[in-house]
Amino acid sequence: MEFDDRPWGRWELLHEDADCKVKRIVVKPGKRLSYQTHAKREEHWTVVKGRALVTLDGADREFSPGEIVDIPTGTAHRVANPGSEDLVFVEVQLGSYFGEDDIVRLEDDHGRV
Repeated sequence: MEFDDRPWGRWELLHEDADCKVKRIVVKPGKRLSYQTHAKREEHWTVVKGRALVTLDGADREFSPGEIVDIPTGTAHRVANPGSEDLVFVEVQLGSYFGEDDIVRLEDDHGRV
């Protein structure tokens, strides 16, 4: 099984085929992912554990376990963990391409812009 440790936490690949890619993502307390867009995919996040502070095109909203975040293609988005425990969510990617080079980072806490 494919996985990757990152400065903000880690992700684990659960499923991948030509139609979709599914990851389990863990964000450490106080950390956040880059503010980014994708040209070739949409994403759908289901919060499993913890609290997710999600930014969509500049607007912040908090999500709890069981809630779903829909991110249309081209939407600027970011998730942060404002809590004291790990944030866990499942990400379903749908579109024509799922490569890491479809990420356009607008802001990043780890120097990857």
